[in-house]
Amino acid sequence: MVQIPSDVVARERLGPLSSAVEVAATDLVARDALHRLWTSDHTLWQDDPREAADRLGWLAVADQMADQVDDLEAFAAAAAADGLRHAVLLGMGGSSLFPEVLWRTFGARPGCLDLRVLDTTDPAAIARVAAELDLDACLFVAASKSGTTIETSSQLAHFWGLTGGDGRRFVAITDSHTELARLGRQRNFRRVFENRGDIGGRYSALSYFGLVPAALLGVDLTALLAGVAPAVGPTTGAEHPGGEHPALRLGAIIGAAALQGRDKLTLVLPHEIGTFGLWLEQLVAESTGKDGTGIVPVTGEHLGRDKDYGDDRLFVSVGYRPGLDDLAAAGQPVVELAYQNRLDLGGLVMVWEQAVALAGAVLGVNPFDQPDVAAAKEATAKVLEAGLPGIEPVPLTGLLDQIGPGDYLALQAYVDPGDDQLLRGIHDARMVLRDRLKVATTLGIGPRYLHSTGQLHKGGPPTGVFVQVVGDDPDDVAIPGAGYGFSTLKQAQAAGDLLSLQERGLRAGRVKLSELLEVTA
Repeated sequence: MVQIPSDVVARERLGPLSSAVEVAATDLVARDALHRLWTSDHTLWQDDPREAADRLGWLAVADQMADQVDDLEAFAAAAAADGLRHAVLLGMGGSSLFPEVLWRTFGARPGCLDLRVLDTTDPAAIARVAAELDLDACLFVAASKSGTTIETSSQLAHFWGLTGGDGRRFVAITDSHTELARLGRQRNFRRVFENRGDIGGRYSALSYFGLVPAALLGVDLTALLAGVAPAVGPTTGAEHPGGEHPALRLGAIIGAAALQGRDKLTLVLPHEIGTFGLWLEQLVAESTGKDGTGIVPVTGEHLGRDKDYGDDRLFVSVGYRPGLDDLAAAGQPVVELAYQNRLDLGGLVMVWEQAVALAGAVLGVNPFDQPDVAAAKEATAKVLEAGLPGIEPVPLTGLLDQIGPGDYLALQAYVDPGDDQLLRGIHDARMVLRDRLKVATTLGIGPRYLHSTGQLHKGGPPTGVFVQVVGDDPDDVAIPGAGYGFSTLKQAQAAGDLLSLQERGLRAGRVKLSELLEVTA
């Protein structure tokens, strides 16, 4: 059985943050924050119970899902026995990010289904599924909490048409009584998994949204869930470790750091769970980035030297990484979390979910709502109705010149997520700009980031400078019944988000993709 050590926060070198962290931890203990979290006391964050007390089902979901392991494994075995070899997950945000982590981390066991996560509206990526996979051997998993996510609904319509409407090759994961649940039953899907409705998308990793794909891959579900209980530990009583509880400690650290101006939470992850940062990014950004405050998660940057960083960073590493000692010696705050192997993921999920919820209490925000996410959806709808606007690219230097200390550069790339060469080029440009500007950088692939960091971009601190690039689409793929194709949808999402950022007075512009790539020359 996997055990997350009780000292999850294995090593702290907090430097200038030491006093602020102790104050925050002491305050959380005085407020009985951990016990109140586990007893669903919404007043820990706000007086109104809505979008708080009804969003805490994730606290108990691991125990409940442990009772479903046999059923999930039987479902996956039956799919494989029926000749299905590939699972294609159609979803966005909290419905897709942890499945992506599982696929990249574990791969598929022999005899189980390989997994492809399709969280995009890029037509080249959509078309690649039919070009590379035998559709007769594909199980399409449509995952959406609301049941009406436009990307998922569009993908489902496309592949339903391609397969001739064979319901046995489709699965739905959604809340009860949604349009997707109704559609799945009407069309005789192989299975409709109904998730409990009191779990928000970004907290749903250990629910059906994460464990159905895990079962199809052949991940050891029992071992994955085994690390959850040790990650919880006693939340009250004599055995409660107070300010040393791992989740409380981590929440106090990241919350206090943000209040002290070190709001760029720079995550350093082992290679084998490197994509865990995709899930953490959404959890942190969407939970804390609102009301003009928030924590900016930075994932995917190469670890640099002290001269590459400003005084707005907090480094949190899962496991030890060479280079951290030098940063700590130079005065950068560094926290190392214990790590043994990839089956620690279940426990790490629970530690981080608790920590971010408690960080919300430190920051004074509700970690369970997302007041600005709807803005991008509404902007997309307006663009689709009115027609694509003509957006003239601006010089990259004009945006970069606006960046100052404490800011962050957010690259937003509406490109084919399967074009590895292009993504390497964008990543290289990101690293050049980080080292040149000495500011934190983030990279979001559109429209995925709209369901992840988009809330932070619009509702968090106004310290981002947003550089949008949009790839060309030589060929489009039609969306049945929509009257437009995936390229138009992608372009509308990009335009809608850019206009939404600009309407808020934020520093944002579209740049030619070629100009961004040229910064490495």
